Amino acid sequence: MSKNKKVKGTKIIVDSLKDEKVEYIFGIPGGSIIPLYDEYYDSDIKHILMRHEQAAAHAADGYARATGKTGVCTTTSGPGATNLVTGIATAYMDSVPLVALTGQVETISIGNDAFQEADITGITLSITKHNYLVKDVDELQRIIKEAFYIASTGRPGPVLIDLPKDVQTGETEYDPNITVNLRGYKPTYKGHPVQIKKAADMILNAERAIIIAGGGVTISGANKELINLSELLNIPVATTIMGKGTFPEDHPLSLGILGMHGTTYANYSVSDSDLILAIGTRFSDRVTGDASRFAPDAKIIHIDIDPAEIGKNVRVDLPIVGDSKNILNSLLSILKTKISNENKGRYKKWIEKVSTWKMEHPLHFNEKTDTLKPQYVIKRLYEITKGNAIIVTEVGQHQMWTAQYYLCKNPRQFISSGGLGTMGYGFPASIGVKIALPNSLVFDVAGDGSFQMNCQELATAVQNNIDVKVAIINNGYLGMVRQWQELFYNRRYSNTRLGYLPDFVKFAESYNAKGIRVTKKSEVDDAIQEAIRYDGPVLIDFRVEEEENVFPMVPAGKTLTNIIEVDKR
Repeated sequence: MSKNKKVKGTKIIVDSLKDEKVEYIFGIPGGSIIPLYDEYYDSDIKHILMRHEQAAAHAADGYARATGKTGVCTTTSGPGATNLVTGIATAYMDSVPLVALTGQVETISIGNDAFQEADITGITLSITKHNYLVKDVDELQRIIKEAFYIASTGRPGPVLIDLPKDVQTGETEYDPNITVNLRGYKPTYKGHPVQIKKAADMILNAERAIIIAGGGVTISGANKELINLSELLNIPVATTIMGKGTFPEDHPLSLGILGMHGTTYANYSVSDSDLILAIGTRFSDRVTGDASRFAPDAKIIHIDIDPAEIGKNVRVDLPIVGDSKNILNSLLSILKTKISNENKGRYKKWIEKVSTWKMEHPLHFNEKTDTLKPQYVIKRLYEITKGNAIIVTEVGQHQMWTAQYYLCKNPRQFISSGGLGTMGYGFPASIGVKIALPNSLVFDVAGDGSFQMNCQELATAVQNNIDVKVAIINNGYLGMVRQWQELFYNRRYSNTRLGYLPDFVKFAESYNAKGIRVTKKSEVDDAIQEAIRYDGPVLIDFRVEEEENVFPMVPAGKTLTNIIEVDKR
């Protein structure tokens, strides 16, 4: 395209998206975004028509988490834009690269309460990494370029671009050589060498070291470096929910997840350690319990690309700001030059102690009962798929059971709303995941309550032949809230029994998908295998025990050693 030829703003947008290698867009059209959708009509970028704007954001989010690329969603102004808010906040809390394009009323009408007008940049100010209201078509190409750069660099996150209708239809020149130069935005990627050297010395002088790996390890692609570091000195590894899969959970040094519903042995190990190497984690309250009493005897080394996270929730003895992969590579280089037989055996007694905790406090549930237990469903899903499926979850009890019993060997294998805890996330996210990874088996593990929050996207899956499988853990309750009501509110089940549920088999069939109902343990294996064989979307309705609880559990505000391990009923 000639630089001097003027083209419409919509052409600028689509060509800019192509420059960013965007292959898929998730969205819903409307009045203020019609010009852009008219441009999509002739574009080879694939648009996936969703049935709700929140689902469009979640699908773009799932696509981004599965690939590491920036996800893109498009909506109209007003309610279309405001419906994105939950999806944007979900991406923001979990550091997901996302660009949201929203239509807006014409610039001369902004602020006049025009039809379907909403101040979406003001609304999303606190849940975006950055956002833009484009008032001049001449600024459009630069803004799009900046948005993708900001969303995908440093600590990733969502960026919103609000597009008034007259900016979309306005004309300007397209510059094929445009570059980004943001003077105030310079993420730090290489850790300070003095701090890294200090970290190496602290590790070699510790006796009870442990690694906590978070989502930042996945984002930076540092899982191999993490494994190498752990194996070099025999340091056990616990992960956050967001870090699940960064360290193989079938590895002898794996402690699984820690925190509120983490393994007892992970929580005990963290609490008894004398050194914590925390990598790419923000120490959320679900991980630390009472932060003021978190790991009281441990010195903490915190590696994170976002300096604002270091020291925010827990005290830190040694901060290292930068990219996890770069820092771990540097740390490994130093440790390898200092390693000795004495160092290699330094943690022998510690490993023996941790191993004892693993033997004495395993994850367990009553497998001998004839009642269909949700844990049994997840365990069999893991065993039948041989741990090779991409697992997406909704939010609730099923999410925690899946995190506990579906062991992940690779990063980007467990995709879930961690920070915001968004019900309704899993199903549309699984659509994005399957589109990103068409040759992978994708299962959305759902709750009966959470699934209904975006169940309309079954139409999207069927229309586009998106072969996602949904395992609904159906207990008839908003299960996690019910569990809290049982344990801490004297079983006063206030508005947590769902009462009336649809027939999920008929629901699936009404959308021309496959539905399977399971009420007995003996039916579980056949149902999972049938779903895998079927070419198309499948819903499996697992009718599980209604009042089963998630254990272990650390009550809110307690320390990681105040663990409820078993159901006392």
